[in-house]
Parts: sequence; C-alpha cells; structure tokens
Amino acid sequence: MITWYHSWRAAIRIARRDAWRSKGRSFLVLAMIALPILGVSAADLTLRSAELSTEQKLERSLGAADARLTDPGYGGVPVLQTPNGENYTPADDFEDKPYPEGSTDVTKAAPQGAKTLKDATGSAKLRTEHGLLHTEIRELKAADPMAKGMLTLVSGRFPADGTEVAATTHFLASSGLQVGSTLRARGFDREYTVVGSYELSDSLKSDQVNALPGALLAPLDKALKADGLPGTGAEATYLVSLPGGFTWNMVKETNTKGVVVHSRVVDLDPPAKSDVPFYQKNNWGDFGMSASAKAAALAAIGTVVGLAMLEICLLAGPAFAVGARRSRRQLGLVGANGGERRHIRAVVLSGGLVIGVAAAVVGTALGLALTYALRPVLEEYIGRRFGHFDIRPLELLGIGLLAVLTGLLAAIVPAVTSSRQTVLASLTGRRGVRRSSRVLPVIGLLATVLGAAIALYGSVFSDQFAIVAGGSALAELGVVAMTPALVGLFGRTGRLLPLSPRLALRDAVRNRGRTAPAVAAVLAAVAGTVAVATYAASSDAQQRAEYKAQLPYGAVSVIMGEAGSARDVPAVRSTVQKLLPVEVRADMDRISVGSANCSVWGGSDGCGSYEVVVPPQNRCPLWATDPANPDGDPAERFSKEERRKLAEDWRCQQSGGRGVYVPDGVVVADASLLKVLEIDDPAAAKALAGGQAVVFDKRYIDKNGDGGNDDGKDGTDGRDGTDDGTDEDGTVRIKLITDTEAAGKAFDEGREAPGEIKSFRVHRTADDVDAYGLSVIVPPAAAKAAGLTTLPLGAYYSTDSLPSTEQRQRLEGELDKTGSSVMLHIEEGYTSENSIILLALTVFAGLITIGAAGIATGLAQADAEADLKTLAAVGAPPRVRRTLSGFQCGVVAAMGVLLGSAAGVLPAIGLRLTERREQLKWYQEALDNGWGGLASDPHVPVVIPWATLAALLVAVPVGAALLAALVTRSRGALARRETA
Repeated sequence: MITWYHSWRAAIRIARRDAWRSKGRSFLVLAMIALPILGVSAADLTLRSAELSTEQKLERSLGAADARLTDPGYGGVPVLQTPNGENYTPADDFEDKPYPEGSTDVTKAAPQGAKTLKDATGSAKLRTEHGLLHTEIRELKAADPMAKGMLTLVSGRFPADGTEVAATTHFLASSGLQVGSTLRARGFDREYTVVGSYELSDSLKSDQVNALPGALLAPLDKALKADGLPGTGAEATYLVSLPGGFTWNMVKETNTKGVVVHSRVVDLDPPAKSDVPFYQKNNWGDFGMSASAKAAALAAIGTVVGLAMLEICLLAGPAFAVGARRSRRQLGLVGANGGERRHIRAVVLSGGLVIGVAAAVVGTALGLALTYALRPVLEEYIGRRFGHFDIRPLELLGIGLLAVLTGLLAAIVPAVTSSRQTVLASLTGRRGVRRSSRVLPVIGLLATVLGAAIALYGSVFSDQFAIVAGGSALAELGVVAMTPALVGLFGRTGRLLPLSPRLALRDAVRNRGRTAPAVAAVLAAVAGTVAVATYAASSDAQQRAEYKAQLPYGAVSVIMGEAGSARDVPAVRSTVQKLLPVEVRADMDRISVGSANCSVWGGSDGCGSYEVVVPPQNRCPLWATDPANPDGDPAERFSKEERRKLAEDWRCQQSGGRGVYVPDGVVVADASLLKVLEIDDPAAAKALAGGQAVVFDKRYIDKNGDGGNDDGKDGTDGRDGTDDGTDEDGTVRIKLITDTEAAGKAFDEGREAPGEIKSFRVHRTADDVDAYGLSVIVPPAAAKAAGLTTLPLGAYYSTDSLPSTEQRQRLEGELDKTGSSVMLHIEEGYTSENSIILLALTVFAGLITIGAAGIATGLAQADAEADLKTLAAVGAPPRVRRTLSGFQCGVVAAMGVLLGSAAGVLPAIGLRLTERREQLKWYQEALDNGWGGLASDPHVPVVIPWATLAALLVAVPVGAALLAALVTRSRGALARRETA
C-alpha cells in the first residue's frame, strides 16, 4: 500500500513538473478540456437558476393569495380538474347533448369569509410617441398585499386612482414614453398619467399597462363598441385569501359550482392520483413527460456528453502522445533506474490526471464567474428573471469529474504506447518500426456498413427515428475507426502534389497517431454540422413550397371591412398611392347585404350575408349533408375506396383559403386587378370590360344556366366529375341572404338557405391560375345592372420595388390618422428562418475544423522540429517552413471535412425519409376519412446545402492553411550537436 502511494506520488510530481516545463502544450490541452467544462457548468448554473421552485412559481402567479378562481366558460356546470388547474373538463358527458357554454359568477363560488381581489386582462391599441402599439391591459390593485410579488416595481409607484396607470419597462422602451407621460387609447379620449414602471418576472418582454379595477377596460370597451370597433376582450379571474388555505376538498367542492381553482396548498402538497377524479375519467392520465420520453431525453443527453468527451479525447490524445515522445528520454531514465512498465504508464496517466484536475478547477471557476457576470444578459435573453443563483455542488463536482475522466481517457493510449518502448529506444530517441493496425479498419468498415443498413431500414421500414439515429451514429464511429486507413489512402495522392504539400501529406501519413485523431475530431464536428444543415435546408425547401403568398411579390393591399369604414376608403387609397412606389392600383368594392353600416363580417342586427352558389352537379358528395341525418358525417355514407376516389375528384379539391378575406372570395373590380395579381389572360380582361364576371373556381360555374338540374348523362359536368373544358359560357349565381336566423335554421336542418339569387355570365380562367384566394371578380357595371349594393373595400397595388421599412412606418403613421382599422399587407415573399442557422453552423464547424487542424499542426511542428531543422540545414528557403505548416493544417482540415461531409448526409436523409413516411401515413388516413380534398399530397424534399458544403470543403481548409502559414515563423532555431 505504501509502495503504491509513493509510486503514484512520484508519478504525479514528475507529471506536474513536465506540464509546467511544457507550458504551451499543457495550456493547449487544458484549454481543450476546460472549455467544454466551462460551457457545461455555465449551462447547469443557468438552467438551475432559471428553474423556479414551487414557492417561487406560486409567488409570481398568486402573489400572497391562497388561490386563484377562474371561470372555464362552461356555464356553471360541474367540472373536473388536475391539481394545478391547468387542465379541466366538464364532469358529465355531453355526447348526446349540446356542449356547455356561457359564464358563471366566480365570486359566488368563493368560500364563506374569503377575501377576493379581481385580476382582469384585456388588450387595446394605445397611442405612443410613434403611433399605435397593441398592448395588454391589466386591471389589478397591485399595491394590495394579496398581489405582492406578482408585479415587480422598478420605478415610481403603482396607480392610486382611476386616472393613473403603471407600465412595464418594455412597453415604455417600445413606446417612447416614460414615467410622468400621459397615455391615451385609440378610440378613447380620456388621458391617464404613467406614475410607475414595473416588470413581470416571468415575461420581461411583455407590453402591459396596469390600472385599478374598472378604470380602463370597461370604459374603453364601451367607447370602442360605440364606434363600431372591436372591444378589449377582457377576461377576469379572482385572487382569494382564506385562513388555513384552499385545501383539495375545497377545490373539489368549488369545482361542483363550475369554477376552476389554482390553490397554493394543493400545489405545495398535491393529492395522490387516485384522489383526483379528473384522472379517472376516461382513463386520462398525467400529462407530464412519459417514462419513454424521459428515457429518450436522458439517452440524448448521454449521447451528446459521450460525443463531446470522444472529441476531446481525439484532440487531446495526440497532445499527450507527442508530450510522451518528447519526454521519452525522461521516461527511459525511469526504466533505467528500475522502474517497471506500470510506473511509466503511471507517469503518462498522471499527466492526464494533473491537466484534468486543473481543467476541472479552471473550467468550473470560469463557469461560475461567467454565469454570475452574465446573469442580467441571460435573463433578458430567456425573457424572465432567475429565481436565485442556484449552485448545486454535487452537480458541479460531477461535471468536474468528467474533466478528470476525459484527461485520463485521453492519456490511456499514449501511456500504453510509451510503456511498451524499450529503455534503449527511449534513451537513444529511436521510434522503431510502427505499423498500422489491420484489424481496426476492418472493424470500422463492418460498423459503417452495418450502421448504414440500420439507418436505411429505420428510414424506409420504421417510424422510429431512434433507429435512424443509432444506425447513423454507428456508421460515423465506423468511419472514425477507418480514419487511419483512409489517411493512408489520401497519402497515395502525394505524388501528384508540389514539394510542400507532398511533404505535409507524407508527414501526416507517416504520423497517423496524431493525424488520425485530429481528422476524426474534424470529421465528427463537420458530420454533425452537415447533418443539421442538410435537415435545415430540406425543411426550408418544404416550408418554401408550402408558403402561400397573399399577393405577388412586392404587391400591397389595404382592406377596410369594418362597419362605417367605407367613407374612409378613398382617402386611404390615395394615401397609399402617394407614399409608396405604386405601379398599378386596383380598387375593390364589396357586396353589402342589409344596412350600409354592416362590416364585411356581418354578424350584427340588420346585416345579411351572401354566398356563391355551387350547382348540385358540382358539389362534392363527401361534403353533401344528408337531410335525414344533418348531424352525421357525410363521408360515412361511402366506403374507404370510394372516399379515396372522390378525394381526387375536382369537385372535392379545396381551393382558396388565403389572401384577403371577403366572404366566398367575391370582389367587385375591373381588369386592373388582373394586372396587380399578375394574371396574363387577355380573354379575362376582355370579359370584365364586357360586363362578364371572371371565375377562378370552376365549381361555381353552372353551364346549364338553370340552377343546376344536370343529370350528368352527357358526361360534361355530372356526377362522374369530368369537365368538357368549354369555360367561356356559363353562369355564376350569388345568393343574397337577408334573414340570417332562417339561414342558420336551414343549415342545421340540412336545407338550402333562403335568399335572392343574382346571376352573371362568366369567363373562367385556366386551372393553374393563382388568384391569391379570390374566387369571383364581378365588374362594377354588372354589379350595378344586377341591382347589387356595393361599398368600397380597399385596393391592391403593384409596386416598382419592395417598400422599405421607413416607407411602411410612414404609411402606417398616416393610416392611423383615419381613425379606422386598416389591414395593411406588403407581400415580402417567403423569408427563410434557417439562413442564420446555416451560417451559424458553418461558422461553428469552421472554428472546430480550424481549431482541430491547428492543434494537429502545432503537434506536428513540435514533433517534427528535427525534420524542419534538417530542411534548413540542407538549404531549404525560409518560406518552406511556413508553407509546410500551412499545408499540414490544410491537409488535416481537408481530409476531416471531406469525410465528415460524406458521413453527415446519411442521418439527415434518414430523418427526412422517416418524416416523409409519417406525413404520407397521415395523408392516407385523411383520404380514408374523407378529408382528402382538404389535404394535399405531402412534399418532403431532401435538399443538400451545397453552399454550406462548398464553404466547408473549400473555404475552411484554405482558411486554416492560410492562418497556420501566417502564424508560423519562417526561421527556426539553429540546431546544435548535443554534448556527450
């Protein structure tokens, strides 16, 4: 025991002295190990600090109250809830009767003797220094002791009367206002004074204004509705203070009155699941993370940690190997003085232990300091305040032990290699004959083939991505195992290269012990980057294909569909044309049924609606209501095969659903609208000029002109779903519905709604024309001739260039002056959210690649100093040393990037194929259920990010080579003969 202690003590002292003697190499390895420890420890501290305790969560949600009572909107029927009140449902089943709706008086459900405090929220547009800002309004007496902790006062004070408000710091920063400013709401002339600023600890970026109960929401809501504007949509809950707290039995009793409760006592001491009726109903379980999901999350974390340790070992291992070779004379003296192989192994392992311990201490200390210093920045980034600076010593100790373990693992192979050298070879500096392992490449090849097969199986025959991920990881490890052999294959191209790159490549092949790990580390980093970049590029292509533009690129629309806004439309049209680079302007009107003050959405007394009539022969059988069973699913009348076939019928294809909303997509406009929509159809423009309507959806066309009494026997527009293609002749019918109650009753009974029919001769465009959500354009002359009442709706504009941000801000400022709600849209086209991700990934992989290649180059220079001196001695120019270093770095980077790019594409393709199968499965289920016309055949492309690959394959190796050449000295120290 004493011998063991003294031998390791001596080994550690030797390793410490050697590390101090070789400060540059030691610092390099320490930095490699300490940086991940810094990141992991900082992440642990951030996550633990951001993770709130139950008490802290309750303080932010309940303040000092004992509970919060909420009306779930079920009309007062008994409810069941989870202990935290986040999930609830009516206690009874309503399968055969109407689902409960309505409100209940929450205050009557409070227990006897309880104190209540109203907490109401709504939203409105408030006037700021810049214009209007949509803001949340909260009416809560924040100074009440029951609300303590919910709103954190920053400056000033909370409001004391109905003329004062407080605002969040984010609102004040966004609005340009400050404490002492006056505040007004749109549609409300009453002024309020901002007397304080506060923040919401759980939502630092919220725009919120606080007022006393009844001071702002109710009068503002009344004023807005009086002007025909949307109200504030206020909702109220009640904080409750009760001696002894709100127990679970009290919660269940309150549930019987139709009220949901969030109780402090229940949150702190939740009941058993067997005592929660909510979980027993329909066998509903806990909505938390399942055991399988937790296992998957732990497996993912373990995989990431394992790969990080592997990469550090791959980079640090060669450094220990080079250090052992440079200390081989010292190790030889240990053997010459009676030291055994285990003593030599102990010395090298002690080097890993010493640097690992130092890296653990340095990384953990820097992680603590960095997290503490960046705490305000981190809180702003995540958008909420930490509960407290939470330090978990055991977790930090475990993270530090990872550094020690990594250092030991990185030193194992050099320790074994050094112990196998003879004393004579160590003292004379001879390296002996080194042969590459022939077994490892074979194992790597088998692992690569097996992993690729598993990933292929998972992507083609299984829905579990874990199989794809596991196979891809196995294949990547196989490529890592083959790296020494692959480096040797690269060496065969050396005969084609000039002197400096040929020397660099031969040196890399000759010293595979330090080259292969560096290449493998670059491979691992690049493979992950390429995998994520390929998936991101493929997802981006899918989102681009699924993006539905509301207008052609650069086009502008202004719509004013609210009640009474028609009078402001001409001024708004002129304002847009004056402030934007307009090329073509197309004015649009809408059909009005009933009062002239009706909005485009109708809904109020005296306001009717209209619809485009679909002829019976053009109606989709899957959507046709059965009068005998109006509440039943129409698709159930057909078999699965019939539903699949009907889903391909043109009558069942969903159209529209985007663009500017007007009922059934009908607008009154002239041929200029076709120009703005970029519809090149001279016949359509001629039809509009001649008083014919233009229809973009052939389901609306009645070619018989008799209301649709086609029996389908001619095969043109009958039940077989075919079309003869003669689109110039036909009729579109628009039904004006004035009695909305009768229409609703007819709909419930599966009958046609009563109304007046207006018919128009039509011209239909080609099927591939994109009308951006419009279905029918009625020319003004035809609308007037048919006796339709129309109101100005807005306009579409085509522009010479996409309006700038400054132009849009100026326009919105001018539109605000109208006092009406103007829906402004500028079509900017699809904006990729992955461009920043791809750039960040490319930069990340580039830094890792350059770092790994630089480490390999530095080790090569340290290991081949004698060769460089020999080159200088035989007359090689000074630039050879610089160019040799550059090419050494570039060779490592190029090999790693090339192999990593090939290895990284596999998992991304596997994931995309798995997603394609999953979405195709959902699509097939939609076809089986009769929803095929509402869904589209899934488009899940696989896109290779060639720009990212080009940057990795070309720019990164070239950049690494140039950087290494620049930082390398041209001249080295002169070699001297060693004294005997």
